Amino acid sequence: MTSDLLAPLDLAFWNMESDRHPMHLGALGVFGCHSPTAGAHAADLLAARAAAVPGLRLRIRDLWQPLAFGGATREPDPDFDPLNHVRLHAPTADFHAVAGRLMERPLERGRPPWEAHVLPGEDGVSFAVLFKFHHALADGLRALKLAAGVLDPVDMPERAPRAIEPPRGLLPDIRKLPGLVPGLVRGALSDVGRALDIGASLARSTLGMRPVSALTSAPSGTRRTAGVVVDIDDVHRVRKAAGGTVNDVLIAVVAGALRRWLEERGDGSKGVAPRALIPVSRRRPRTAHPQGNRLSGYLIRLPVHEPDPLGRLDTVRTAMLRNKEAGPDRGAGAVALLADHVPALGHRLGGPLVGQAARLWFDILVTSVPLPGVGLRLGGHELAEVYPLAPLAPGQALAVAISTYRGRVHYGLVADAEAVPDLDRFAHAVSAEVSTLLSVCEA
Repeated sequence: MTSDLLAPLDLAFWNMESDRHPMHLGALGVFGCHSPTAGAHAADLLAARAAAVPGLRLRIRDLWQPLAFGGATREPDPDFDPLNHVRLHAPTADFHAVAGRLMERPLERGRPPWEAHVLPGEDGVSFAVLFKFHHALADGLRALKLAAGVLDPVDMPERAPRAIEPPRGLLPDIRKLPGLVPGLVRGALSDVGRALDIGASLARSTLGMRPVSALTSAPSGTRRTAGVVVDIDDVHRVRKAAGGTVNDVLIAVVAGALRRWLEERGDGSKGVAPRALIPVSRRRPRTAHPQGNRLSGYLIRLPVHEPDPLGRLDTVRTAMLRNKEAGPDRGAGAVALLADHVPALGHRLGGPLVGQAARLWFDILVTSVPLPGVGLRLGGHELAEVYPLAPLAPGQALAVAISTYRGRVHYGLVADAEAVPDLDRFAHAVSAEVSTLLSVCEA
C-alpha cells in the first residue's frame, strides 16, 4: 500500500484538533449475547481481524518537503500492532457513561488514528463496542467501511464494474490547451464568485441572532453521550401526514426537542432559532481516492421559537428545499469547500483559528450517517443498536448524529459534560417530540 496526500479538508480536520476538541468520529454499537465472556471474545476477534484491513494500518505523517510543505500523508505504519488499538474494559451497567469518557480522549497521532473499545455489560447478555476514527482518516462512509472489515462477513450485492476510460496522451491535451483556457478562466472566476457568495451568506446568517447559551460553552474537554431510538414507521407516518422527507422530520424533531429542553431548563425559547449545520457528502461513488473527505453543508435556522409542531416541520421543510435548490456549493453551509483553496501551510498555521471560528458559523451540528440495511454481527452476536457520535467544535456544547438501522432511527448525542449535565433530559425530549408529532398528525 502506498502513501497518499491528505485532501485539503482532511488536512484542515487534522490541524484544527486540540486536546480539548479532538476531531474523531465515534459509533457505539450494542450487541446482544448469551455469555459473560462474549465481550472478551469480541475483543480478540477485532484485534485479529484488524491486521487484515489495510485502511486500519494507515498512520498520518506530517510532510515538510518543498512541494508539500505543511501537508500530511496517509501511509502504512511499519510498527502497526492491533493490540494498541483494541481495548477490553471492565463490565459496566452504563455503556453511554463509559463512551462519554472515552470520547474525551484524543487519538494518538503517531499511530493509525482509530480505536475500538469493547465494553462488556454487567448483565451478561450484552456488550458494546465504541469505534473511534479520526476525521482525517475517514468520514462517516469510510469509517463504516473500515468498521465493517472487522465485523462478521456480510453477503452484499455486487455492483456492476464501472468502465474505466483509457488514459489520454499528453500531446492531444497540449494541442487542446488554447481552447481550454477560456473555460479555465471562467472556472477560476466562478470559484471566486462562489467564495464571495459563501462569505456573504455567512455574514447574513449572524444577523438578528439571539445567542443560545445552552448550546455554547467554554471548552472543558469533557464529554457526555446519550442515545435515543425511534421507530422508523412512526417517522413515515408523520411524513405521510405532514409532507416533507424523512430527513425533514428527523431535523424537525431536533428543533422540537431543543424547545422542550430549553423550556424545562427555564432558559425559554422565545426568539431562539439556532443555526444548524447539515453536512452534505459531495463524494462521487467509486472514485479513485475514496479516503478523502468531500463535504459541503446546508445551514438552516431551527425554528425552536415556533410553538406549533407542524409549523416547525413546515419551516424545516421550506428551509431544506431552499438549500437544495441552491445546491451544496453555495450558501453559508458550504464553507468547508473553501478548504480546497487554502495551501497546506495555511491549514497548518490557521487550523486552530478555524476551529475557534466554528461558533461563528453554526450553533449545532445535525448530521446523518448512512448504515447498511442488512443485519451486522460480531462473533455471531447481532448488532441491536448503533449510535453515531459526532465531534464537538470548539465553543459548542451539543452535536446530534442520526442513523437508521433495521427499521429504527438512532439518535447519537454528544455534549460537553460540564455545559450539558442534563443530556438525558434532552434525550427524553427527543422521544417526547416524536410522540407529539404522531399525536398531532393522527388527531
